[in-house]
Amino acid sequence: MTERLERLERLERLERWERPERLERWERPERLERWERLQERQLAVAPYVLLAVAVALCLVTGERPWPMLALAAAAAGWLWLVPRGPAYVAGLVALIGLLCTQGTWFAPFFGFVGYLHSWCYLRGRWRFVGVSATAAISVLTYSGGPPEATPASVLTFLFFTAAIVGGVAMFSFIGDITRERSAERTRMVKQLQDTMRENAGLQAQLLIQAREAGVLDERQRMAAEIHDTLGQGLTGIITQLQAARRAEDWQRHVDIAVRLARDSLTEARRSVHAVGPGHLAAAPLDQALRAVITEWGEHNEMAATFTVTGTVRRMHPEIEETLLRTAQEALANAAKHADASRVGLTLSYMEDVTMLDVRDDGAGFDPTQVRDGGGFGLTSMRRRVDRLAGTLEIESALGAGTAISASVPAVTRD
Repeated sequence: MTERLERLERLERLERWERPERLERWERPERLERWERLQERQLAVAPYVLLAVAVALCLVTGERPWPMLALAAAAAGWLWLVPRGPAYVAGLVALIGLLCTQGTWFAPFFGFVGYLHSWCYLRGRWRFVGVSATAAISVLTYSGGPPEATPASVLTFLFFTAAIVGGVAMFSFIGDITRERSAERTRMVKQLQDTMRENAGLQAQLLIQAREAGVLDERQRMAAEIHDTLGQGLTGIITQLQAARRAEDWQRHVDIAVRLARDSLTEARRSVHAVGPGHLAAAPLDQALRAVITEWGEHNEMAATFTVTGTVRRMHPEIEETLLRTAQEALANAAKHADASRVGLTLSYMEDVTMLDVRDDGAGFDPTQVRDGGGFGLTSMRRRVDRLAGTLEIESALGAGTAISASVPAVTRD
């Protein structure tokens, strides 16, 4: 439980450390979105600014003011009121042409709006029509009028018009690619944000489930430890005190009850601190089992034998604890329920498994009548063995005694 809580704390620390980095990743797309919104506002204001610059330059250079101002006001109203579309672009190009007749400054400044809006609000080949018309107006304005009826003048006019159309088309096409990538990036960022929010929710849910699982595991561990220590110890104390009331040598039974109480208190303290059984702290598994069955036989005044087969070697602490607890539970059940006269315990060290067998000649029971695999003791034994990928087999019949066999992998101590 302590290790699981430490892992959860490490996960939470990592989450806190990664949070600034995640916030920075979230801030980048938001910063780009702010820039894009700023760019859109600038593009919306740019036509009016270019129109105002052209008007100011024309006024400074002494162009005819009143017709020019009237046409400029009409162009501003057209930009503001008319919905975007082919008709809007046609009107805009016509206004550019009229304004260019009032001043040459409209061609380099306000003419740029014709290129931009022709490409944005027209589709297909009509884009080139709008851009070509605006380019032709600009070239005519720069050259001071229509070209002369000579091949050189006509070719020069067509060359500059085509060059402007080509340049506008190239840069506009690059802008289209950039906008497509920006839109795709925006969609991907939105999907990433949705995924990150979903992952954050799943991570929080997993942390809650891990905490709940840790609490449940600790409760099950404490329940098993209480059953294996306090429960069995109190049962033994009650048995000894009841025997003391009936026997003449009551002092011996009282001494045994006191010793059981002390041992149970010691085991309870070790269980609270998740420390292994006291028998294993002072001796290996075979000696600990021998001591357990010897004490059990003396307390219950019953013949008890212990046998070891194979080469004795130290097993992993959890394996030894599981086999010891299994033996204690099997002996406690034999004392409480079996009414046996003899109990035998065998510990077998094999190459790949370690096996514990506990047999008694008691009353036995019908395994098919035991609901859900037995009471808490049998369930606890099965859980302990299953946790180590082992097997627990129980054989019994009415009047034929009981045999419990626990087999776990032979993992040696490092």
